Amino acid sequence: QVQLVESGGGLVQTGGSLRLSCVASGINFNIHRMGWYRQAPGKQRELVAQITSGGYTNYADLVKGRFTISRDNAKKTVYLQMNSLKPEDTAVYYCKADALNNYWGQGIQVTVSS
Repeated sequence: QVQLVESGGGLVQTGGSLRLSCVASGINFNIHRMGWYRQAPGKQRELVAQITSGGYTNYADLVKGRFTISRDNAKKTVYLQMNSLKPEDTAVYYCKADALNNYWGQGIQVTVSS
């Protein structure tokens, strides 16, 4: 059974930091491209950041320079370090694993207060 379990969300003030973690089980983590997406109320889900199995990364323009995605294959975990958070970063954040099949986590709330 495939599971992606996110943690590390919560409430933070503008300018603060959070680190999200996503632990995967039931998949060959090493071969999967991993990504973080987010969905704010009334908006479509959007890509935040991705990291390939080889460690190549790409980011949405809105988060470049503030967010960093990384992975630890031994721990089957992908991270999203979020710095200089803004109220517009408030959303439910989802972890995604891409390979032959796609898998999603259940999502975790991040709220940035002004």
